[in-house]
Amino acid sequence: MKYLLDNFGAIAGYTRTHLYLALLPLLIGLLIAVPLGALAHRLRWLRRGTTTLASIAYTIPSLALFVIIPPIVGIATIDPLNVVIALTVYSVALLVTAVPNALDSVPDTVLDASDAIGFTRLRRVLTVEFPLAIPVFIANLRVVAVTNISTVTVGAVIGVGGLGKLFTQGYQRDYPDEILAGIIVVLVLALIVDRLLYLLGRLATPWLRTGGAPWSRFGPRRLKGAAA
Repeated sequence: MKYLLDNFGAIAGYTRTHLYLALLPLLIGLLIAVPLGALAHRLRWLRRGTTTLASIAYTIPSLALFVIIPPIVGIATIDPLNVVIALTVYSVALLVTAVPNALDSVPDTVLDASDAIGFTRLRRVLTVEFPLAIPVFIANLRVVAVTNISTVTVGAVIGVGGLGKLFTQGYQRDYPDEILAGIIVVLVLALIVDRLLYLLGRLATPWLRTGGAPWSRFGPRRLKGAAA
């Protein structure tokens, strides 16, 4: 703790960089994976293909990916964009399979009711399927966010900033207090982001707080009123 207090300014700077490198790929991954995953939910052949590619992409070690990406896109190995691209690949790989799985959790009765009252496919996806899939999707999103926060630390091995610097510097200087400080801050950061996403999911699913069934707000009466 003494190291944390004595070096609070430097650690705060590492933390900001760490959050940028972890959360930016998550946002980019959402922009790519949500529409692609929704489409894969409709097309069986696309779902099989994205699942296979996602499995392959996620098995590539992060350090190997940091080495492969620079010559492909034409950037330096120590460029922060290297880490952003690598973590975007991992984020998309996890989220593109999470989206169809979340949509699978929506009850068929609700889908049938929305079709029966004349919802278009797009309207059904946006106003019925996606809202009801939020609990399952948020659970997966929390895993991806925490995984990104952990993986960013590997970037320090190739010279990219973040809290991983506390590990490499502590090892090089044989200073366990610095390594321990890095572990504590990364753990706290992961817990905070995980809790924020959990709370976001709770805010987006008010029926869970009232104890009602998740599809009750989209039951026949509600859907009939929406269509009127």
